[in-house]
Parts: sequence; C-alpha cells; structure tokens
Amino acid sequence: MRSHLAGAIAVLALLNPIPAHAAPTDQQTAGYLSTTAGPGRFPLVERGTAAPVVTSAEDYPGVLRVAGDLRSDIGSATGVTPAAVLGGRDPIIVGTIGRSALIDRMIAAGRLDARGIAGKWETSLQQVVDHPLPGVRRAFVIAGSDQRGTIFGAYDVSRLIGVSPWHFWDDVPVPHADALYALPGRHSQGTPKVKYRGFFINDENPDTGTWAPAFFGPGKAPGYPGGLNANYYAKVFETMLRLKANYLWPAVWGRAFAEDDPANHATASYYGVVMGTSHEAPMMRGIEEWNRHPAGTGEWSFRRNPDAIKDYWRTGIERMRDQDIEGVVTLGMRGNGDVSLPDGDGIDLMSSIIDSQRQILGEEGMLGAPQVQTLYKEVQRYWDQGYRPPDDVTVVFCDDNWGNMRKLPDPSLPARSGGYGLYYHFDYVGDGRNYKWADTANLVNTWEQLHRSYTSGVDRLWVANVGDLKNDEEPTQFFLDYAWNPDAIPLSGLGAWERRYAAESFGTSLSAPIAEILSRYGVLQSRRKPELLNRRITLDPAKDPRTDPTAVVYDDQGNPFSLTDYGEMDRVVAEWQALAARTEKLRARVPDAWQDAFFQLVYYQVAATANLYELRRAEFTNIMYAAQGRAATNDLADEAEARFATDQALNAHYNTALAGGKWKDWQLQPKIGYGNVARYGPNAPWQQPELNNVALPDEIYPYLKRIEVPAGASLGVGLDGGDSAVLPEFSPWQAQDRQYVDVYNKGTTPFAYRITTPVPWVHVTSASGTVTKQVRAYVSVDWKRAPAGVTSVPLTVEGAGSAAVVRAPIRNPGITPRGFAEANGYVSIPATGFDQKSGSWRVLPGIGKTGDGIMPVSASPQLSYQVTLTTTGPVEISALLAPRNGRLRYTIAVDGGTPQEVDAVAATGANDTTMNRQWARNTSDNVNVTTTTHEIGRAGTHTVTFRAIDSAVILQRLIVDTGGVKYSYLGPPTSRRFS
Repeated sequence: MRSHLAGAIAVLALLNPIPAHAAPTDQQTAGYLSTTAGPGRFPLVERGTAAPVVTSAEDYPGVLRVAGDLRSDIGSATGVTPAAVLGGRDPIIVGTIGRSALIDRMIAAGRLDARGIAGKWETSLQQVVDHPLPGVRRAFVIAGSDQRGTIFGAYDVSRLIGVSPWHFWDDVPVPHADALYALPGRHSQGTPKVKYRGFFINDENPDTGTWAPAFFGPGKAPGYPGGLNANYYAKVFETMLRLKANYLWPAVWGRAFAEDDPANHATASYYGVVMGTSHEAPMMRGIEEWNRHPAGTGEWSFRRNPDAIKDYWRTGIERMRDQDIEGVVTLGMRGNGDVSLPDGDGIDLMSSIIDSQRQILGEEGMLGAPQVQTLYKEVQRYWDQGYRPPDDVTVVFCDDNWGNMRKLPDPSLPARSGGYGLYYHFDYVGDGRNYKWADTANLVNTWEQLHRSYTSGVDRLWVANVGDLKNDEEPTQFFLDYAWNPDAIPLSGLGAWERRYAAESFGTSLSAPIAEILSRYGVLQSRRKPELLNRRITLDPAKDPRTDPTAVVYDDQGNPFSLTDYGEMDRVVAEWQALAARTEKLRARVPDAWQDAFFQLVYYQVAATANLYELRRAEFTNIMYAAQGRAATNDLADEAEARFATDQALNAHYNTALAGGKWKDWQLQPKIGYGNVARYGPNAPWQQPELNNVALPDEIYPYLKRIEVPAGASLGVGLDGGDSAVLPEFSPWQAQDRQYVDVYNKGTTPFAYRITTPVPWVHVTSASGTVTKQVRAYVSVDWKRAPAGVTSVPLTVEGAGSAAVVRAPIRNPGITPRGFAEANGYVSIPATGFDQKSGSWRVLPGIGKTGDGIMPVSASPQLSYQVTLTTTGPVEISALLAPRNGRLRYTIAVDGGTPQEVDAVAATGANDTTMNRQWARNTSDNVNVTTTTHEIGRAGTHTVTFRAIDSAVILQRLIVDTGGVKYSYLGPPTSRRFS
C-alpha cells in the first residue's frame, strides 16, 4: 500500500492551492510530505524509527491531546509509533505561539519566523528548522497561532499521511508507508475566511438515536438513557477538527447536551471546540432542558411567563461562564418544538426578548461573548419588517431548508460589527417532505449558493444541518473546505476538489472514477429526493396558486415520473442502473481492506437508490397494468417485492455485517412508506413513518395490485404516449426515431399477433410473433419516401381472434429547419443551447434537472435561441428556473416583439416566508416554471430572446409548447438541433 499513500500525497500537492495571504518568500505547497528521502527532507519515520512528537506541558490541553493523535496516526501509517519525549532523536515539535515554551524559545532565538502566523486566527505553520533548540540538530515544527491553529496544523499532517477525516465514521483504513519525510520550506494552510465553521447534528432519529447509545453507552442523565454522551461527542469533535471545523450545534430531539452527560461541555473544551445552540435554543440551553423540568416553570411564553424564562436563560449563561465554555450565544426565541412563537410575531416582542437576553449577558459579565440571531423561517419577518438586533450581534441568514438562500445582506445597509452568517441544509424534516436518508446534495448548486453568500459579505459564521453527520460526508466536507477558503475552490475546480475528496479515502488510482460516480450521483439524486418518489405534485389549471392554496394538488401515491410519455420513467431508471453498474464494476477494483469504506461512502447510496427507482417503476407499472388487465400485472408486483427485498438486504448488511457489526442498527431511516394519513395523521404527507419499513408491505405498496388472470387469450393494445388509439406524432425532426406499440395478453393462453400498415414507408419491427404476456413492437418512418404534409396512417393489430386499429399521425414539414425544431407539438431547448449572447453568463454544470444551467454575471445580459416552428397562432413558452427565493425577474420575447416581464416567484406564488404549497411544489420538484403566451404569425425560423433582470435567475431550459406537451417530471427531451 506504499504507492497508495505516495499517490495521496501527490494528488494533494497538485490540488491544494497556494494560500493567497502567504508571504511571497515562503515556499507554499500542501504536498510537504513525501515517502522518499531527499535533500533537506526531515525523516518523520525512517528505517523503522520514528521521530518523537513532543510538546510543552503548559500548552493547551487540546494541543497535548492532538499530539497524541498525531503519534497514533503516524503509527497507523508506518507501524512505528513515535515517543512523547526527545530520546536523543530529531523531534517533531508541536506547540502554540505564546503558550508553548519550546515554540517561544525558537522564535526568541530567531530560529522560527512566526511572521504571518502570530496573532492570526486558527493559522498554522509547518517547517523544518535547523538547530531549533540547544542540543537539537533539526526539528519538524508544527506551530499554531492559537490552540486550534496548532490542532489544525497537526491534523493537516495526519491528512497528508493518509488518515482520512472519516476514518472512524466510515472505517477508512490508513495506507501503509515504510518511511515519511517532511519537505524543507515554510508551509501554511492559511487563515480561514469564515471565522466560525461547523454543523448541526439534527433529525438524528432513528439512526444516531438508536446506534450511538448502544455503541458508546447511554446518556448519564437520570431517566434519559437515549442521550448522547461524551464518548460519542469526542468522535464528533475529532472529526470536526480533522475537517478544520470549529463550531457545533449539538443534537436536540429528546436530548440535552449539558445534561445527558455532565462531561459533554468539558469534552468540548478539552478538544478546543466552540459550542453553540440551534436557532430555536437561546442562551446556551436546548429546549429539552426546559421540557425535562416543567415543575414551576410553566408555559414557554415570554409574554405570559417571562420571569421563569429569564431565570432559565440566566442559568445557561452562568453555566457558560462558570465552566469557561467557549461558545456562541443564540439570541431570540421560537416556540417549543421548533415552531413559531405562541405569542405572535410583533417586533416589540422580539425586541423585548433580545433586550432581556442582553441584559442577562451584561449582568453575568458575558456581554462580550459572540452572539447570533438566526433568521429561520418566520423569524426572518422581524428583519423584513425593520427590526435590527444590536450591531455586534451576527445576523444569520438561512436557506429555505432545500438549499436556496432566502435572503442576503443588503449592500446599501451599513456594515455590522457582528457581521453576517448563514445556516444551510443537507438534511431536513418538514414540508414538502423529510429528506434524511442519503446525501442528495448537488455540489454545483451548493457552490453557487455558498459563493453568492460569501461574495455578499456573509463570512462570520457558517453552519450546516448535516442530520446524523454520517451519510452526508461529501457535502459536509465540501461545505467546510469552502468555508475555510472559498477562493481555493472556483467553479472550475469542483472536479479537482471531488477527486481530492475521493483520494483522501481511496488513493489516486481510484480517485478519478470515484469522483465521476459521486458527481453523477449528485446530479441524479438532486432531481428529486428519494423520499418523494411516491408523491406527484400537480397544479389545478382552473385555480390560481397565488390566491388559492388548493391549486397545488398532492397525490401521495402518484408517480412523479411519466410511465407513458417520452419514455421518462424508463430513461430515468436506465440512468440509475448505468450508474449502479459502473459502481459495481469499480467495486471489484477496491482492495479488500477498503471494501467497508467503499460500501459506506460510495456503493450503498448508489446501489440502494438505483434499486429504489426500480422498485417504484415496478410498483407504478403494476398499478397501470392492473387497470388494463394485463397478464403481466402480477409479475410487476413480484418485481416490486423483490426490489424491496433487495433494499432490506442492503440495509441488513449495513446493520449486521458491515465493519464486523460496528454499525448495528444504523441504517434504519425510512424512505419508502411516506404519506399514509390513516396511520400517521395530518403530518403524514411530509413526516416519516415512525415505524421502520421492515415487514410493512401495506405501508410501502398501499395500491400494489394482484389480479386473477383468466384462462384463454385476450388481445390488449397499449401505445407510446398513453393514448388508447393514437400514437404521438412522428416527425423527421424528432430526436427519437421510433415509437412503440405494446401487444399484451389479458389471459393465460399465448396467441399469435400481427401488425399491418397500408403504406410501405411505415415500418413495424417485430410486426408478428407470439404473445405470451406482452410484446413491444416499434414503429418508424422512412422519411425519404414519406409524403410532405400531415398524414394519418392506420395500423391494424390482430390477435386472439380480435383486432384493433390505432393511428400514427405523421408530419413531414416542407421547410428547411434551423436551430431547435418543433416536433410532436413542442420545442425543448437547453439553457446552454443559445445561438447568441450579450453580457456575461456563468454555466453551472449539471445544476438543472436535465443538464446544465446558466446564470447572469453582468447586469441584464441576454440570450437568443433560434427555433423552427410549423405551428402558427398562440404558443406558450415555459422558462424552467432554479427554485430560488426573492425576486426572479426575466423578460422573454419572440422575433424582437415587446418583451414580457415575469417575476417567477411572484407569478407562481411560491412564498418562502410562509413556505406555502407552491413553494413546497417548487422545492420538491427542484424547479420554478413560469409560462408566457406568444403569437406566431408564420411557419419557419424564429428567435426567442431571454434576458435576466435579477442575478439569482438560473435558467435550466425553455420549452415552447405548440400544443403537444404532455405531463412529465423532467419535461420533454431536448429537441433536435439543425445548423
């Protein structure tokens, strides 16, 4: 495995950027470790001997602890564990400027140049130093500007050695090296651009809540064994620091960080982690503490019970002061249970709450502690209505729980000394549906929102909801890497970042194919959350969603992907099957020692999601077949149940065999049985089933059908497009060149069939044969022989003693097409398919549901698309945009006509402040669709012009509906383009 480690070091050297802040004389490279000796290189391990790792006893406890991890990491990589005392060998010296006597003596003697490091926030220096101390010939020095600077510096060495940040959570082995050397020169990872960077462990049931108390031991609070203890949080803290995170919101549902284990806060301090509390837990106290001690406290209402609540808050601040907890204090208040306040939302109330909290902080000598107000959900209304917290309070803007920021700082407002922060989601419980099972983040989408936030001045505090942490490894690491240095990860660098992420756990030989799989996975998974694969959301055309909440119709047993139009369901399943096949093939190349890690970080989510799509296709096809009386109906029921068995087998491997049983009962998160109102009540459309999926087929397939198939033979005919008698229109301008006819049996006796056509230029593949259960025949047109104009050709299907006539409408236009050409009643245009542009645009690869998106960079830029239409009269043009919030204005025109201006948010009524049904539809469908009507006076070539007014507009696709667009989740496939 030596080559594995050498490859990991090499890829990090290539992919890690040079910090922009560094002194120009410094030699800057992330690849400052090597497995081979060379001039000036310092041997960490050589010929079976390791350099001791030494510290000063007076340094921070967190530094003394991380030095122990560094010794262990070197030992894991080389089989030689360093000593903790000099012992006559050249040492590795780990210490903090101003705290370590060893480091300070080197600086005072001029042996270590701390310029550019001293006085910085969380900054480290790695350097080979000659004659650092009396009697010491050479040393490899890891010096930090503060406690976390030193910790991050030591863990950076560990990462270069090959210790993945996910070594515990995903069982990533450490590759072996016979020797390790530090390169000469000054090396630094720079100063973080975002001061506080971390995550929120949330919605942690059933996975963490079941597994952690069994693995680490129960909580120690009397009566609350399900709490998370210090053993659990020690592993969380270690992973945070290995990822250069410094800030945590602890788990909240039924858990109280300070009470579940009295050692929890002390452990955070020992590790050097900054503690906070979530947006609904003010003054360093989680709401569970209030719920556990109801006697004498009364109602959670500041209007009706202020004294008890202020006493409760004061206790949290006293604890913070007395235990010397480094923390960020959450201000404000929400209702008990992460809901809006029962007291109303007047500014006077919120002002009174925060004034009272600030008074308590002042009286307890803690007013200088960093403080935040998080504008989550309804709390943003206070800001919108003009309330401003004190200037030193960090204002934290939030996404809409689905990865779309709701608001960013107004550049016209004066700067705040407290600055701005953000709260972002990779996991969520709420409308339009929970998504908790697997990573569903699209990194391009995440990059765009984080980039927009950072460049808008949001740089004081970033926190992401990561659910259980495990299962969201890649987006969590990306979020934290980007927060450390956004400039280091440009949009063009996402592929390199993903290869680096893969290399850290699997080495360079596998990094490229793994990165490609994960990238494709993120694109496919972000189209629609897996929990939503049984919910179809449609719009009642007779109602206005801006004024009528019933205009948006939820069908919790409706297939969101079309079974009949555009081959959509089959195409989507095929994409997942292809990805799963690539992953399975790659799995065979993974060394045995890395198989468990590969299963957790790559294989499981790809294979299980692909299987889930196959399950849903079988389920919904079964329902359709049952209505048609097809003999194959029960086969699809069998397939659905087989796919469910596969899902359970994957879960069982996770829960029993993986890593020798380490993850017992981890993979319990339901993702299938949503929507059963009868069992779970009014929140069922979005809330997870409280029972797991196992052995609950009625929960999973409430409409799965089995039929009695009669004896004998009976002819049935099903058509591409779902119409009972007419196929979709054929055109030489179509991207696809054939359409199908299903000849199926409604009985058990096979029969012979035949399909005939009266014209020689319409061909049927498999025009005759035997039907046992069903046969799919394909119809195509010989366009060299087809007449111009519109023709309707009858096809006669015979079998089982009966016949059916279906029609094939055929349009052979008599004009030469240019640009995207109309066929089958539509033109579908990808956003990046423009013919001309003005101004600057940025292409966002894979951000759309079916391809790339494009967003404006300069003010009011314009795109022009050439289309050829055979239809005249009114046509509708739909613009498919990313479902951002705020204002999404654009103009659209045809052939230089008067542009129509549209505000996509206002037009659809997708109010993220109230998070109404249209907003839920847009976020669930991952698109905002608005439609304008245009008059086409002649057949021929036309120009569609799209101009973005607002910078948040991300165009995915334009669809010109000339009367033939059918329902589909992804929209009709891209039209054929002619030059």
